[in-house]
Amino acid sequence: MTVSMIAAVGKNRELGKNNDLIWHFKEDMKFFRETTTGNTVIMGRKTFESLPHALPNRQNIVITSNADYAADGAEVATGIREALKKAKNDNVFIIGGGKIYAEFLSVADKLYLTEIDSECYEADTFFPEFDKLLYTAEKLTDFTVDGIHFSHILYTKK
Repeated sequence: MTVSMIAAVGKNRELGKNNDLIWHFKEDMKFFRETTTGNTVIMGRKTFESLPHALPNRQNIVITSNADYAADGAEVATGIREALKKAKNDNVFIIGGGKIYAEFLSVADKLYLTEIDSECYEADTFFPEFDKLLYTAEKLTDFTVDGIHFSHILYTKK
């Protein structure tokens, strides 16, 4: 099983504010959809609740401390180990939020990061710090939209 994390981050590792993404680029949404479709996605309860529905064509697993939580279109797990055991695919993607990323960082094999050359001072959720020397980096794409540059970078653990 390969555990990957996928996220869009600003210059200061910003992920979101008020339980929503900061940046919405169609090129990034397409990258996310194409990368995760057909695989398992694991997320925290707040991330799941921020979505309009479970993500189609993917096994959705929601981590919450409430074992009685009902997530329409998703399975529920109360921790990392349980979530990974429920995964039915060889490729598992961790999709947020900040606390879930921090919990999975040590077990993640790959980080698919959309690195955005912008800042959001109102951000309240951040991607965890990680040592880039422990990874090889590969630039997958490069875009500039509305004057904002961003790249999709794949970090693979050495």
